Amino acid sequence: MSFRKVVRQSKFRHVFGQPVKNDQCYDDIRTGRIDKSYPTVCGHTGPVLDIDWCPHNDHVIASCDNVVIVWNVGTTEELYRLDDLHPDLIYNVCWNRDGSLFCSACKDKNVRIIDPRRGQVVAEKERAHEGARPMRAIFLADGKIFTTGFSRMSERQLALWDPENLEEPMALQELDSSNGALLPFYDPDTNVVYVCGKGDSSIRYFEITSEAPYIHFLNTFTSKEPQRGMGWMPKRGLDVNKCEIARFYKLHERKCEPIIMTVPRKMVSKRVNDLYPDTAGPEAAMEAEEWVAGKTAAPILISLREAYVPTKQRDFKVNRRSLLHENRPAATSSAGLSATHPSAMSQSAAMPAINVSAASGDGGQITEEVLREVASLRALVAAQGERIARLEEQLSRIENGDV
Repeated sequence: MSFRKVVRQSKFRHVFGQPVKNDQCYDDIRTGRIDKSYPTVCGHTGPVLDIDWCPHNDHVIASCDNVVIVWNVGTTEELYRLDDLHPDLIYNVCWNRDGSLFCSACKDKNVRIIDPRRGQVVAEKERAHEGARPMRAIFLADGKIFTTGFSRMSERQLALWDPENLEEPMALQELDSSNGALLPFYDPDTNVVYVCGKGDSSIRYFEITSEAPYIHFLNTFTSKEPQRGMGWMPKRGLDVNKCEIARFYKLHERKCEPIIMTVPRKMVSKRVNDLYPDTAGPEAAMEAEEWVAGKTAAPILISLREAYVPTKQRDFKVNRRSLLHENRPAATSSAGLSATHPSAMSQSAAMPAINVSAASGDGGQITEEVLREVASLRALVAAQGERIARLEEQLSRIENGDV
């Protein structure tokens, strides 16, 4: 199906984008090569290819590389390592609505639907897009899969797939012949997909519906300068009083420019339910142990109709015994990182406080527990020391040009 601008009725038909004023931009952001002394987060022995924020904690990053690893970020345990399901570079992964599956886009041009708890590919579409350039795949709220990629003639494409039948796409649209990879941003509350191309100066947006042609073009936001990258604000950070339904952060060469997407509404009808259905909040629907046991759960929803009011950030549940268990390696990784090898945590972050308070009469037992904990901590510190020494040696080789 060729790309067509079909005019149809939609409350998002006239959504318009507006860059903020210069004094609201983030200036003096340098892109490209940075100074070698700039602080970094260590933990990957190979290239870091993608990065994202944890949806349940605004202070934790997640990332991905050639291996897919599922972590319990509360205990820093590696739960599942999926290192034999992708023969080539992984472009992206995306969880479904209840966390039971994720889809992936790979350099081998295949889209896979994976059950991480079984370690199996449950469905696969070979050559979802024929072109050799990068593609992306994301789950939609109803379980369908939306992909972006390139045709054999290097035309940029959008496609919608039914996981129950991956033989042919439900819809396939060709956009243009630009060479920038298309990055999809999906709003499950409105079923609107925003598509941004690297090196483009525009954001196209589409509404996904259950009737043909399924992918309905809405509009295009165009600016003067091309974007080097794009991110967006979680829904709970939007200004509902201005009918803001999305906010992008466009990366320029030296600044980051917020772009506000707004639905034009009169003041009297601004706060209406159709613009702001309940959305996924920051609270996790279940604990990691429940998920490992096979449980699934839809996101815990919050209301935006009167604007979101942040609550106190919930700390991750950390199981100290899991961290210091004598039968497992100490300090496996920093919370939230997905890497080919475990990462190095700082000693202050890795070492829990020693609890020496107890009721009288149990002095001997408490002393033994303290001694065991001190021994575990010493082993942990020793392991960290070895890790630091290896990293310093690697850094030295890099600085001397040996690598």
